[in-house]
Amino acid sequence: MSVLQNLEPQNVYRFFEQMCAIPHGSRNTKAISDWCVAFARERGLEHYQDVANNVILIKEASAGYEHAPAVILQGHLDMVCEKAPDCTKDMEREGLDLAVDGDYVYAVGTTLGADDGIAAAMALALLDDDGIPHPRLEVVLTTEEEIGMLGAAVLDVTPLQGRELVNLDSEAEGVFTVGCAGGSSSRCVLPVERAAFEGACLRVQISGLTGGHSGAEIHKGRGNADMLMGRILRAMAQATPVRLVSVDGGLKDNAIATAATAVVCAADVQAAEQAAEELGQALTREYAVPDPNLTVTVEAADCRQLPMDEASTARVLCLLTCAPNGVQAMSQDIPGLVQTSLNLGILKTGETEVCATFSVRSSVATQKEMLHDRLRCLMEQLGGRLEITGDYPAWEYRRESPLRERMVRIFQAQYGHEPKIEAIHAGVECGLLCGKLPDLDCVSVGPDLLEIHTPREKMSISSVQRVWDFLKEVLRESK
Repeated sequence: MSVLQNLEPQNVYRFFEQMCAIPHGSRNTKAISDWCVAFARERGLEHYQDVANNVILIKEASAGYEHAPAVILQGHLDMVCEKAPDCTKDMEREGLDLAVDGDYVYAVGTTLGADDGIAAAMALALLDDDGIPHPRLEVVLTTEEEIGMLGAAVLDVTPLQGRELVNLDSEAEGVFTVGCAGGSSSRCVLPVERAAFEGACLRVQISGLTGGHSGAEIHKGRGNADMLMGRILRAMAQATPVRLVSVDGGLKDNAIATAATAVVCAADVQAAEQAAEELGQALTREYAVPDPNLTVTVEAADCRQLPMDEASTARVLCLLTCAPNGVQAMSQDIPGLVQTSLNLGILKTGETEVCATFSVRSSVATQKEMLHDRLRCLMEQLGGRLEITGDYPAWEYRRESPLRERMVRIFQAQYGHEPKIEAIHAGVECGLLCGKLPDLDCVSVGPDLLEIHTPREKMSISSVQRVWDFLKEVLRESK
């Protein structure tokens, strides 16, 4: 029995509920992609599906719009699958259990997948309804957005004629996103050699930092445990000869590291401990506001492998001392927007090398390349190398955007006030699509979604209705 059948707009919720019955977490999108293709075939729509499970669905213009420019509607099919500790659902094989609470739709015990199932639902509802006037509609539904925008990266855009794109992957009604950072995962690999050293081993730990997402919170001045560990190790090395055994911290390149651990062999244990403890006290003062729970501990440790030799130790400490980290430039177009940053998110030590992986971001392509060059130059001087993966382009802010101007005018008429115009420092698929379609004019919108990517995720019913009405008007005025 349908749970959402009495909600408006009915067609949007009908398709959303059907979608929720099909498991569609990242890397599990074949079934949902096939469902979209079946939808197109049943209606005789031009359609394309690739090996990455991306789909493009095309509906020709309605009467009176034959000469209007095509409009692209875009979202992604995959969702983040998270569930409450007591939930036994197998999200790889079972659909969601939907429920309604007042103005909200949610899934019992799991994420809802409104990010970005609502995009597919709205797009399919538009394609299904012959009574809504529209130009040529080109619906692009990508896959694996949640794990690196992998679908958009390989999408063949040959079938697309449109150069105006409405992305439906925003999470706050009344906010128009008009730009985002490009980025990469930049891995600094530093070879090391090991040799015996007379001294005692110490374990140094930094913990209790606040952390956060390097796209959304890099500007908040929070400490990065990997970089702070570099400061502590440098202080210890200045107090007494030390040899580094290992240094590790952080789990994801796009997350600000909350903890790090190093093992060192020190000639003078007391001097090393004192240097670490004194700098630890200084750090607690420096970061009293953003990281009130910062803790530095030093304790005796067993050395289970040879320490690095003097030269290798010096090179690692130089990397952790001299590598850029954090905000590098602010936008001159949008007040308060971080333009360029990088975050040392993963630090790992192996037997023969130390690897430091940075998430590099910039909304200006040349500044992203500048950071790549800075890291590359540093690694060349230290005898290491830089490996860049997952490189994706920025969605640069357009000072002149006919689509944005039209959407702002329609929004003002519908809501009685102006929308908020913003760019974000995180990545959005619009950046990849702009790189594939020159002169693409993009705006991202969406209804109110709360606590996404958690089992408490929910979507506002009334917000969906308003965004749906707004979207129809944008198409109607696209002549």
